[in-house]
Amino acid sequence: MSVTAPPRPRLRPGKDGFAQLVRAEWTKFRTVRGWVIGLAVAVLLIVSLGALTGANSACGFAPVTPRNPHPPIRACPAPPTGPGGEWVSDSFYFVRQPLRGNGSITVRVTSLTGRYSVKGKLAPTDPHALAGAKPGVQPWSKAGIIIKAGTAPGSEYAAMVVTGIHGVRMQWNFTHDVAGLAGEVSAASPRWLRLTRSGNAVRGYDSADGVHWRLVGVAMLAKLPATAQAGMLAATPARSVTSTSLGGTSSTGSPALATATFDRLSRRGAWPGGRWTGQVVHGRTDNALPPSVQGFTVANGRFTVSGSGDIGPAASDSANTLEQVLGGTFAALIALVVIGVMFITAEYRRGLIRTTFTASPRRGRVLAAKAIVLAAVTFAAALIAVTITVPLSERLLRDNGNPIFPLPALTLLRITVGTAALLAVAAVLALAVGTLLRRSAAAVTAVIAGIVLPYLLAVIAGVLPAGAEEWLMRVTPAAAFAMQQAIPPFPQVDAAYTPATGYFPLAPWAGFAVLCGWAGLFVAIAAVRLRQRDA
Repeated sequence: MSVTAPPRPRLRPGKDGFAQLVRAEWTKFRTVRGWVIGLAVAVLLIVSLGALTGANSACGFAPVTPRNPHPPIRACPAPPTGPGGEWVSDSFYFVRQPLRGNGSITVRVTSLTGRYSVKGKLAPTDPHALAGAKPGVQPWSKAGIIIKAGTAPGSEYAAMVVTGIHGVRMQWNFTHDVAGLAGEVSAASPRWLRLTRSGNAVRGYDSADGVHWRLVGVAMLAKLPATAQAGMLAATPARSVTSTSLGGTSSTGSPALATATFDRLSRRGAWPGGRWTGQVVHGRTDNALPPSVQGFTVANGRFTVSGSGDIGPAASDSANTLEQVLGGTFAALIALVVIGVMFITAEYRRGLIRTTFTASPRRGRVLAAKAIVLAAVTFAAALIAVTITVPLSERLLRDNGNPIFPLPALTLLRITVGTAALLAVAAVLALAVGTLLRRSAAAVTAVIAGIVLPYLLAVIAGVLPAGAEEWLMRVTPAAAFAMQQAIPPFPQVDAAYTPATGYFPLAPWAGFAVLCGWAGLFVAIAAVRLRQRDA
């Protein structure tokens, strides 16, 4: 971009009050057409690329037929929504009876085994779903007892379960998970589980011998009705195999079945005396086995329950739509880096820096004033761009049949403000590097190598092993892109939690702190070098 010479500062020697200095730097910025145009280009990049993503992200189309060669867009179904408004997986086999009012259920689990299909994703009515299945229990296979508001997917619940390798867990309302006794369950090492209801409070206990009990957790279920459904459950997510190479991280999965054995069942409270009812609770779960292979048997007080699917947070790529529509941040960053560098190097190139330092001999204050002006205008422009982009892009995504992941207001606010702050601090970092190198091309190249290149390799291209991706996104300034992470990783869900799939190794504000640390370091070094070197 072409840059005209900045106007001379209006300050007289010795009259270098900091407020006047900031005003002078603001005058420089707004009167240089190239910088203002560059700022507008950054805004347009964020908005236009977000709108382009939304407009070209059709979820699906109706079948093409001779009479309808151009079928309309077909909306894709969203997963069930949990009590907190989040997407959830809620598919499992449920052996249940109604529990009226307060009461408890206690059971002993003596085994948890599993099989997984080698066919990949199956049709819901495949009569040979387990043909050729191999034995193997998945890490988050689960079986135990549950009190649930109803059988509708997404309804409130609290459960005490044994898992494949993660020991006993108390889980409730899909996102809450508390560890109980460690170790795998077996006939030689059974686990006793108990749930007690008192009003809306459900307490979970575990025991290794049925005598000594330990409280694991307390779940408050605000919408638990007077008559809840309670009993035993079995579920298992699909078998997932993750491979890591120079080409990035990839996962393959195949549906699985978990089978558990229960005995020593006892109940207190208003339970019916009739038979138990078995059913598949079926929310939207990828790679679940057909209902025909799930079920339960009971003989001599021993229950054998087999189930597929999962009950917990939904792990869905479409949950990262907000990060996708903000892809223009990456392109805008490059434009803002150029502006940040030229805000100082243009004065060096034209010799005007001497005039600036004559008007304000305290050089560190000049750098501070430039940083304040640059950060303020960049933050304001980016905030406007993101505020426009998010609702516009989401509207286009919905029009194209895409389900939109529901985000809490505070998360949306953090992403909006955090993206603007990310760009503002990156521009200040570019200013500091430009001050040190005094050459536009060298400084722009250095900042791009520190921010843009790591993000490109770890997130966009995904060409690095997962460990290298995480390392880059921990120590480089690109760690600040964690501010755009929409949903947190859940330890009770096996998924490829890597930067390439939208999950960063640092928490959002921790990642932003890394960028601030780099910017602060270079600004401090630049201030020292300004005082040591000739203009």
